[in-house]
Amino acid sequence: MSTGRPYRRVPAAPSYVARAPKPRPAPSAPPPLRKPVFTTVDQLRPQTHGHTLAATVLAARTVLDKPPRARLVECLVGDHTGTVLFTARNQQVDLVKPGTTVIFRNAKIDMFKGTMRLAVDKWGRIEVTEPANFQVKEDNNVSLIEYELVDVVEED
Repeated sequence: MSTGRPYRRVPAAPSYVARAPKPRPAPSAPPPLRKPVFTTVDQLRPQTHGHTLAATVLAARTVLDKPPRARLVECLVGDHTGTVLFTARNQQVDLVKPGTTVIFRNAKIDMFKGTMRLAVDKWGRIEVTEPANFQVKEDNNVSLIEYELVDVVEED
């Protein structure tokens, strides 16, 4: 009987093979930006997002004004198809003054007490632009329509 080990240790072979690094493509120009698709107020639906629309601010009402923390203003904005309430927060309040025309980019529709409100969060943008050449249709306020969330039960 031998007192040694029944097998001998073999140095481990590398489990990978070193390869030459892949050549990196030359830096090229980024792909061109897409043109925005503008929507209108009458096409807005509850719980939707990603809207780009141009509207005129008709009226503004201050809801909350605590300067170091929060400012909140409800604005009635509209285009040639209708009007909707817009909730402006903090720095947005300075941009939406009555009579100005603004472009909302990446806006979303929030629901408040069953009605639609247009909002722009940190991923969106508000731009003041030149005065609009359309007449605002004030008799079609989509924020006055009350919606109700209904659960649908599927029967087998």
